[in-house]
Amino acid sequence: MRKICAVYPGTFDPPTFGHIDVINRASKIFEKVIVAVADGAGKNPLFSVKERKEMLKSVTGDLKNVEVDSFDELLVSYLKKKGAAVIVRGLRVLSDFEYEFQMALTNRGMAPEIETVFMMTHEDYSYVSSTLVKEIADLGGDLKKFVPPVVEKALKNKK
Repeated sequence: MRKICAVYPGTFDPPTFGHIDVINRASKIFEKVIVAVADGAGKNPLFSVKERKEMLKSVTGDLKNVEVDSFDELLVSYLKKKGAAVIVRGLRVLSDFEYEFQMALTNRGMAPEIETVFMMTHEDYSYVSSTLVKEIADLGGDLKKFVPPVVEKALKNKK
């Protein structure tokens, strides 16, 4: 059997149970999964790259084949540097597919040797987004169904 390293990229601002679901499931399929935090400066992230990495390390620490890293270059360049062969992308709803499909084809055009694998998030998290979580936090809502306690605490500390 071929040993495959996969990269799950995203801004993870903040990490949600949907992200964690995809990470857990990918870790069962691939020998190694690198959760790669993108700077996301164009999205005006609430948390720094360092803070997002710390939260992800906290919630994935029990997964021995998961590494948390960050990148600020073309995704395909990052994968080549890491010796990874697969991009993992989570899909929540149908509207995610169009954007993700476009990105997958663009990445294939730049690096045909790299595959993209789409994973549907668990239906319990299909409506959860980092943007929605931040809005709930801003308005003082209960976050327990959407994010782990470490993320909930970090969101409350940002207020």
